[in-house]
Amino acid sequence: MENIRRYQGITPTLDETVFVDDTALVIGDVVIGKDSSIWPMTVVRGDVNKIRIGKRSNIQDSSVIHVTHPHTDTPEGYAVDVGDNVTVGHKVILHGCTVGDHCLVGMGSTIMDGALLEPFVLLGAGSLVSPGKVLQGGYLWLGSPVRKVRPLSDEERKWIEYSAQHYVDLKERHLESE
Repeated sequence: MENIRRYQGITPTLDETVFVDDTALVIGDVVIGKDSSIWPMTVVRGDVNKIRIGKRSNIQDSSVIHVTHPHTDTPEGYAVDVGDNVTVGHKVILHGCTVGDHCLVGMGSTIMDGALLEPFVLLGAGSLVSPGKVLQGGYLWLGSPVRKVRPLSDEERKWIEYSAQHYVDLKERHLESE
């Protein structure tokens, strides 16, 4: 596939159950786990560091995932690690950060180098997570810059799980229609 590109001898590794839309682009040192999906116009660019996306996670339309190269200030640079059962909404930027399992990243949010979302973070749309910021799991976070708003309700935790499952089901329908 032309949209899955080798870079400097490294080809992305995708589980056979992964869906990548024809208009999305995946480059270089990228590993995507079982039942995950990459949606239209999304770029996952592992050219100067690695990107790992877990199982049953979805990266929605027009999102950008990129990394920071190793340099003197950060000898290992910043990779991107997205856990299992994660929903990344439309037009999100993940740059050199870690998103734990069972998170939902709202549309238009930006998460910067070295930031960490612990498991079960619900990040509201349009939020900015500054470099190195750690978001405690089990809470709704919102704003630019981001701030902790309140603990997640049981319904919100269920919604995070529902969203991940919905995108697994949706990618199956897309794969069947190819």
